[in-house]
Amino acid sequence: MNAGSQVGREARQAADSRPVKLLGRIGLVSYGVVHLLVGYLALKVALDGSASKKTDKAGALETLAEQTGGQILLWVITLGLIALVVWQLAEAAWGHRWVRPERKRTLKRLVNVGEALIFGAVALSAAKLASGSGSGSGETQKTMTAKILDLPGGQLLVGAIGVAVIAIAGFVVHRGVTKKFTEDLDLSPASPRARKAAIRLGQVGYPALGVAYGTVGMLIVIAAANYDPNKEVGLDAALKTLAGQPYGALLLGVVAVGLACFGVYCLFDARFRKD
Repeated sequence: MNAGSQVGREARQAADSRPVKLLGRIGLVSYGVVHLLVGYLALKVALDGSASKKTDKAGALETLAEQTGGQILLWVITLGLIALVVWQLAEAAWGHRWVRPERKRTLKRLVNVGEALIFGAVALSAAKLASGSGSGSGETQKTMTAKILDLPGGQLLVGAIGVAVIAIAGFVVHRGVTKKFTEDLDLSPASPRARKAAIRLGQVGYPALGVAYGTVGMLIVIAAANYDPNKEVGLDAALKTLAGQPYGALLLGVVAVGLACFGVYCLFDARFRKD
């Protein structure tokens, strides 16, 4: 066996180890808590127009940071999400070997990579807040949009990113409506009530998540079309954009409840995610 194969095997064993998977499940719980808080913050905007806090993941993490022991909790979330990133990257590299056809296996691995990027971004925000350097996600998104727009062909690139986000959002909605998310779960040890609850929460939560990020994609496309580097394009802006539409409070309220349902679904995901 050559040195490269040995290193690869050791990396896979480390990623598949019980401690990493246990921390990964803690990461899924953390991710669920973050979305429960996002749903709560969005619902406050829907009910009373309160927008003193950001209604995105950064706002949720800031809410946690303000609680007693908040910094410790943020570090736990950071470590759990980092382990979850390792777990998802291991699945992308070595997992789903039994899945056929190959196209479906490739899609599952791409989903793992996408989830790793999302979990990594939240872990970075949590680590920044825990260390006292702030999250600054909204400013980062605006700066990134401005920088890309200034590149040759920047408008087309930003527009393409927006279209890609909308396409991914559509995939997320489809994943919820068709119950594709259940393929990642092992519900055999679950009680009938828990099994039904997990499926229903996913059916509601995934479409709500897709609507929220589909709105993000549309804001990115609008920023590209209008060549507006200062336009807010994050989740906070997307949810507040929904609130500004006709019947916006009702629409945002429905999405907020859906995001909270996704948060609760993540708790089931942590318990029943396939190893």
